[in-house]
Formats: sequence, structure tokens, C-alpha cells
Amino acid sequence: MTAPIKLLAICGSTRQSSSNHHLIRAITELSAGIFAVQQLETLTDIPHFNPDLDMDPGAAPAPVQHFRALLAAAGAVLICTPEYAIGVPGTLKNAIDWTVSSMHFSQKPVALITAGTSGYKAHQSLLGTLLIIESKIAADAQLVIPSVKTKVSSNGLITDEATETQVRKLIRALAGVATDEEAHLLPAPALF
Repeated sequence: MTAPIKLLAICGSTRQSSSNHHLIRAITELSAGIFAVQQLETLTDIPHFNPDLDMDPGAAPAPVQHFRALLAAAGAVLICTPEYAIGVPGTLKNAIDWTVSSMHFSQKPVALITAGTSGYKAHQSLLGTLLIIESKIAADAQLVIPSVKTKVSSNGLITDEATETQVRKLIRALAGVATDEEAHLLPAPALF
């Protein structure tokens, strides 16, 4: 039996009682034995992106270095995020911006779930960002969950059968990419 894959879970919501936090809790339970989940707890500690603070190796602010170290140690990454004003939450996009020059998402297996009232616009935007910075995302490792409050309970249970089926499929797809199994990876978006 192989050891569980280290999975870094990143919640795009800063609310501790958000549906996306509840969803991460549900995924932690559903993926037990496959993934050892560690949730990023310091998203709001990461300062505004400023490349001038990252000019020399090891010069990035301490919260950025901590985030990068967690990414480096992870065998895979799960991002669960809401959509804010049809866009990606600023704190999440800010954290990802700090990894562009360091390439911590490059060739990293990633699963993306956008869960909110709708989510489609933010999902496409963030998916494009992750693919352009070379994340490895399988077609089945990305998912939009609209009307999430009717599908995930506050105690971390997925209450909608179709959603649970999709999430289980996402878990399998991410594990497949993380263990180098054959997977249909999404291509990087065209720049023009």
C-alpha cells in the first residue's frame, strides 16, 4: 500500500464558515487514504504582490516563502474558491501571482473547484491562469458547483448525490495526475 499523497488545499474564501471551506472538509473525508490534506491557513497573510520584493533569491516576504514551501512539498494542490463579482477573489489571485516567477505551480498536479451561486466566469479565468503557469490539470480535475449552499452542508457533507459523484471523479482524476497515470491534461490557453 502506498502512502497518501500530500495535498495542499487552498480556499479562495477568507470566511472560515464559507461553503468552500465546508467543501474542502468534505473532500478531506472522501479522499482519506488517497490524499493527506493540509489546508493553507495563511492566505490573508500574503502581502500584495510586488515583484520589487522578490528580486533576490530568498528575499520574498516570509508569508510568501511559507506559501512556496508548502507548494514545493505538496504532491498535488486543490483549489476551492467562490466567484466574486464574476471574478477570482483578489486574495487568491494575489497568492498565485507570487508564484509566477518562482514557477511553483509549474508541472504541479492541480484540481480546481469553483463553488458559489454561479462560478463559471471566475472558473474560466482562474483555469486559464493555472494552465498558462503550467499547472497539470486533467479534464476531470476541474469542476464548477453552482448553488453550492444547497449541495454542501455546514458540517462538511456533500448532500447532493450528483455533486458527490462529480467530486469523487475529480479526486480520482487528481490522484491519477499526481501518480503519473495516463490522464487527459488540459492544454494551455492560446495567448492570442
